Amino acid sequence: MKKYRFEEGDVAADIRGKYAYDGELLAIYAGNDGPEVHKWHHYIPLYDRYFARFRGTSVRFLEIGVAKGGSLQMWRRWLGEAAVIFGIDVNPDCARFDGEAGEVRIGSQTDPDFLDAVVAEMGGLDLVLDDGSHRMTHVRRSFEHLFPRLSAGGIYMIEDLHTAYWPKFGGGYGTSGNFFRYMAEVADDMHHWYHGQGERRAGLGAHVSGMHIHDSIAVFEKGPVHRPVHSRVGA
Repeated sequence: MKKYRFEEGDVAADIRGKYAYDGELLAIYAGNDGPEVHKWHHYIPLYDRYFARFRGTSVRFLEIGVAKGGSLQMWRRWLGEAAVIFGIDVNPDCARFDGEAGEVRIGSQTDPDFLDAVVAEMGGLDLVLDDGSHRMTHVRRSFEHLFPRLSAGGIYMIEDLHTAYWPKFGGGYGTSGNFFRYMAEVADDMHHWYHGQGERRAGLGAHVSGMHIHDSIAVFEKGPVHRPVHSRVGA
């Protein structure tokens, strides 16, 4: 990972110059003087792109992976005081961040009972950011359990998916465990209208209204999916 480390000094200038982004989230991230937040630079404008419409609302946001607690504070400052923000982590030391910028619960992202209890406490779920173990089996199990519980119009984002190409995380180039191969199967389910082979995961792909892939990031949009129709209008 050292070869990717930014060591040129001005974080804000790097993000602004490369990605033409100068939003408030950049100022919050680059100007952070509190607990550490560790992000790849190209993530910052992507967060704004997909999450900005929830700012100033009572959005129910779950971050998988608390680490040093800084990201929860970043989200609180950016999303606003009305947001319901929860973080989960397997590390019991993260409990010390509970109540600072959001609620913190200790448990595994692959434990369905734990996840259900957290979602119930939150009163539902609108946004999920998986910044947890980055292991392929964990990423998939969390997604398959939480995405159906996401509200209509919700967003599920998974980051650090460069691990999909690393065997020690259960991935690898061209391997079945690679999460991007899994996304191709979800795309098949989204298009079941056309291939006649049915759905591999009934109730999952049928509710994915959109998918986006960026460097190391996958975004799933949840919304009503209708049988497609077409028409011709005009002379």
